[in-house]
Amino acid sequence: MTFTHMRIAKPVTDLELTCRMYCDGLGLQKITAFHDHDGFSGVMVGDPALPWHIEFTHCHGHAVQPAHTAEDLLVLYYPDTQEAGVRCEMMMKAGFCEVKSFNPYWAVQGKTFADRDGYRVVIQNRDWSST
Repeated sequence: MTFTHMRIAKPVTDLELTCRMYCDGLGLQKITAFHDHDGFSGVMVGDPALPWHIEFTHCHGHAVQPAHTAEDLLVLYYPDTQEAGVRCEMMMKAGFCEVKSFNPYWAVQGKTFADRDGYRVVIQNRDWSST
């Protein structure tokens, strides 16, 4: 059996700010949101044409601190050099900050950025292949 869609879920400290950063920086859009569902609110960002999206959540009655490591990465592949460069500029304008990659592999053909909660996104200037 094959799954039909993938959701990456992460707790954040500010839903609206995080949504804006990822939409502006990565060219994603707000797909849907929910408010105070059993004490949680959330927003989903993505591209309806893609089989995945990111869900950001916030717990109202209990602060859930984002827990990440330097190797928890969202890696996006942009084979076109100009497009990758534009995306990196957009990430900075959206409020991400460029950080040094913990694994030097990601710095060879890419740049690593962190959002306000410390979650890392790699803009990789190459095509992805499983070989």
